[in-house]
Amino acid sequence: MQTRQLGNSDLHITPLGIGAWAMGGSGWAFSWGAQDDNESIGAIHAALDKGINWIDTAAVYGLGHSEEVVGRAIKGRANRPYIFSKCERRWGADRVIYKSLKRASILEECENSLKRLGVDTIDLYQIHWAEPDEDVEEGWAACAELQKAGKVRWIGVCNFNASQMARAQAIAPITSLQPPYNILSPEIEAEALPYCGANNIGVIAYSPMKSGLLTGAMSRERVAAMPEDDFRRRTPNYQEPLLTRNLNLAELLRGIGARHGRTTGEVAIAWTLRRPEVTGAIVGMRSPAQVDGVIGAADFRLSEGEVAEISAFMAANPA
Repeated sequence: MQTRQLGNSDLHITPLGIGAWAMGGSGWAFSWGAQDDNESIGAIHAALDKGINWIDTAAVYGLGHSEEVVGRAIKGRANRPYIFSKCERRWGADRVIYKSLKRASILEECENSLKRLGVDTIDLYQIHWAEPDEDVEEGWAACAELQKAGKVRWIGVCNFNASQMARAQAIAPITSLQPPYNILSPEIEAEALPYCGANNIGVIAYSPMKSGLLTGAMSRERVAAMPEDDFRRRTPNYQEPLLTRNLNLAELLRGIGARHGRTTGEVAIAWTLRRPEVTGAIVGMRSPAQVDGVIGAADFRLSEGEVAEISAFMAANPA
């Protein structure tokens, strides 16, 4: 599988990366519902066996559980994938999530993540959110400190806007931005993507299939049957009036995919990967079978006419 250099780093990543958000399981604020750990590990192994070379997780996913699952999955692998994780979202004994960009907090978070993952160094360590905004400089300086200490190899940010990235860049170089980016959420095209392109900052986009909406497997019945602790039930795109529009979009993508023998999800991912600033896309995987439905996106690209077809649908069906 082809690889591309991620920003200013020496990491050469595949177009697809393994997303471990849902692998955190249930029992926390942004859960995707219950998840079988063995299925998660099976998905990771299947993806690695097909050539994907990086995994993106975070301390907060499952309040530590996702990192533990990733650690189990990579243990003993001859060719260990790159491991990306995140800091800033923390939790207490009450399991309530809070935000911290304080130096001491980030240094402690990194140590905890290293233990859960079972590694000596994290390949890419990212600030999850620029919150609290007034502490961005302190948090980024702490990440740079971890890099100098060898605890992490490269440092990046998630969900930052262009002005926040500029503030961080004044302290230490940013290797990557991790933003949400998909057909339904193209907001970064206005400022963040051009900023990254101009400053050699890699982009690893998350939610290319809009949290499952654009996989082709979603339906009204499936949405209605989601468990109460699945955070997606509470998001506008999974509710009317947007749900009907989004399911119709998925049908359009299914038709485009059928022309090429590709799945709906692969078309959605290919749309995200069409921008030259985007180095790779994070794809959530919950079972080995799901890997087969997305792996083709690594070398599939949409034609200009197909991109225009999708744009025309969105223009005719605005939010």
